[in-house]
Parts: sequence; C-alpha cells; structure tokens
Amino acid sequence: MMRFILPFVIFLVLSVFLYKGLGRDTREVPSPLVGKPAPAFMLPQLHDATRQFAPKEMLGKVWLLNVWASWCGACKDEHPILMELSHQNIVPIVGLDYKDKRLDGEATLNNAGDPYNLVIADLDGKVGFDYGVYGVPETYVIDKKGIIKFKLIGPVTPQNLRETILPMVAELEKQ
Repeated sequence: MMRFILPFVIFLVLSVFLYKGLGRDTREVPSPLVGKPAPAFMLPQLHDATRQFAPKEMLGKVWLLNVWASWCGACKDEHPILMELSHQNIVPIVGLDYKDKRLDGEATLNNAGDPYNLVIADLDGKVGFDYGVYGVPETYVIDKKGIIKFKLIGPVTPQNLRETILPMVAELEKQ
C-alpha cells in the first residue's frame, strides 16, 4: 500500500510547485535591492558633462530613476507616458541613459521631448550593473531616505503607473 501512496504524494507536491511556477508573472523579477539603499554613484549629466549627479542629492525627496537608451524600442513606447507624468509634476524623474552614445541620447530627447528633471550618462553601464539592470527600460521608486522601494522591469504603462507607481509615490510622500 505504501508503495502507491508515496509516489502519489510526490506527484501532488510536484504538481503544486508546477502550478505555482506557471502562474507567476514572468515580468516580475524580484530584486535584491528592494528595501536597501540605492547604490551610490557619481555620473556626468547627459546635456552637460561638466556637471555631476549623485543620488544623495535627492535625499528628502521621493523620486524615480528611469533607465533608458536611444536604441531601446520599449523605451520609445514608455516615452509618451513619462512625458505626461513629467507635465503633471507629481514626482521628479531622473533619467539614466544606459550604455548609449552621448549624441544619440541627446538627439532622442531633443526629437521626442525630455521628460526628465535631469539625465545622467552611464556610458559604460557600470552603474546599471550596480543596480542590477537586466535590460532597458527599468524604473526604480526611491524614497526620501534613498531606499529602493520598487523596481519595474519593462516599460512604464498607464496601468502600472496608475495601479502601482503613483500610489506608492503618494504613500511615500506621506512618510
């Protein structure tokens, strides 16, 4: 009797794990940085390489770090949404131009509009590596203390902006 029950129990356990795994949203990749301080860095600004930016300049503010590049198709998809968010002036958006040529990044923003409060150039991708960037676009919600509260892999959409990002920003602003 036991030789029939044990394989059945193993089958049930494996079935539960398979069901749970197949039901997960593949766009949600847990980040080990969520809940931890945003990695420190100092990068030149895209439009003026003589000016530097460091995340510590944003302490006391809730802000978004949006990783993008001129060669990124999905970044072009999210661009109008970021433009609209920028016009609403709800939260500062810092753009991180990732593994891009400075002239290409500038041309993209000159042609499509610039939704960012400022843009920094991560030409070699070292800062992106520190942030665990899988690919672009990615967006981080960072609180007033410099703690990463959320990481979005993929483009900002009206839905994830409305359902996740903006409610989180509003809640963090109260703290």
